[in-house]
Amino acid sequence: MSAPQGSSQPGPIGTGGGQTAIRLSGVTVRLGGLTVLDDVTLEVPHGEFLAVIGPSGEGKSTLLRVLAGLLRPQAGTVEIASPPALMFQDDRLLPWRTALRNVALPRDLGAGGGLEPREALHLVGLDGYADYFPAQLSGGMQARVALARALAQSSDVLLLDEPFAALDALVRERFNAELRHLHDKTGRTTVLVTHSIREAATLADRVAVLRGGRVVEVLDTREKTRLPTPGATETRLRELLGAGNSTRLQVAPPARVRLGWLAPTAALLVGLGVWELGARALGQPLLLPTPAQVGAELLSTPGEFLGFAWATAQVALLGALLGSLAGALIGYPLGKSRPLERFLSPFVVASQSTPVVVLAPLLITWFGFGRVPAVLVSALSALYPVMVATIVGVREVKRTDHELFSTLRASGWQRLTRLELPAALPVMLGGLRLALSLALIGAVVWEFVSNAPGLGFAVNQARAYYDTPRQFAAIVLLVGLGVVLYLAVTTLERRVLRHRRAR
Repeated sequence: MSAPQGSSQPGPIGTGGGQTAIRLSGVTVRLGGLTVLDDVTLEVPHGEFLAVIGPSGEGKSTLLRVLAGLLRPQAGTVEIASPPALMFQDDRLLPWRTALRNVALPRDLGAGGGLEPREALHLVGLDGYADYFPAQLSGGMQARVALARALAQSSDVLLLDEPFAALDALVRERFNAELRHLHDKTGRTTVLVTHSIREAATLADRVAVLRGGRVVEVLDTREKTRLPTPGATETRLRELLGAGNSTRLQVAPPARVRLGWLAPTAALLVGLGVWELGARALGQPLLLPTPAQVGAELLSTPGEFLGFAWATAQVALLGALLGSLAGALIGYPLGKSRPLERFLSPFVVASQSTPVVVLAPLLITWFGFGRVPAVLVSALSALYPVMVATIVGVREVKRTDHELFSTLRASGWQRLTRLELPAALPVMLGGLRLALSLALIGAVVWEFVSNAPGLGFAVNQARAYYDTPRQFAAIVLLVGLGVVLYLAVTTLERRVLRHRRAR
């Protein structure tokens, strides 16, 4: 047996008709101390449709992963005419890209060269759905988009890992017919992993039976008649396997009741009512003015209050921007490297254990009373939630999506910009919501300490003169500013992520 080789080794094979597209020689794979593939030797001629069938856990998907270059065998050699295109069991569509842009992903990553994206969509019958997002498509349509993406990849070898297993039996039967038609039309060497005896017998030119990690028999089915009745091939496969089809159905999610703005509006009205009743019952405006008294105070000097609000908003927005950028830049390498996170964790914990109000006087000493220390205080308040959200978001990127990008031979920069950041965006936007609130708090803390103009200064000033209605007016504006910033991020989040929701 030869020394271990790479999981795929492009060579001179498979460049024309009659030549070999795939050659496995003595391939052995061990995972977790178990031998999953044991001395597998197999050749697939150029343009052949090979089905690989066997019981669950016998190494079928592992065989495809070896062919795709995702696993390295401990022994044996793997020769493939060209880096293969792999269609996984699940569709692995990127929810932030339309159907057409999902099909164009190989080309964007430099692995294109197969069918044009629109031509591939046309071939699977989805011309009219090019601008639809995955969440707007049915399960069958998503499977077709995934197949189109594989067809758009530059490869003469197509690997299919139970691509339609998630579909019901009737839809799956129709797709199988389309799959055979696509194979006849494109002439690509195709390797299909399946649990279905009927599927293997009616689609493939040859069927390889895998049991115990070994190819126990290869049946030639080229003389079969493709009729929906069991033939000699199916009978032999049942003798070898003793099992038939296995499919599962997709269950539609339950309908949700949408209340929109009704619930928060009702809560606001109830809160104002409780405030009004409490202020009247207390009867002491110095302690608790009524909403009407606070409104009158706001309307008495609206320009002054708006100026204070704008000054606070500027510092909060600049601080949130700076803190979020710094949090993302720090969080990404920490999310990618747990050793680095453990090494820097004492500094991260120390930075968050120090109240920002303690740092404000020190910043005054260093930078004076200008805009720079104000923004720094706000940014330090906003940094941590975005940093944590980035760490969590990067680590929650699906391993299956990383595998997809590995099969497309994506670079580190392509993986960052086209997978990790878009996938982490929902979590990062959640961190941004909290960061804006904390940035606003940081801006007010700075105004308390430095007496810089702003809503915090207005609250301090009113407290010094025991002007409670004015204090409440500044606090109401501060709460309103926080709500506006929160709603702005929520609106952005809904707009950016609207196509990622399930149907």
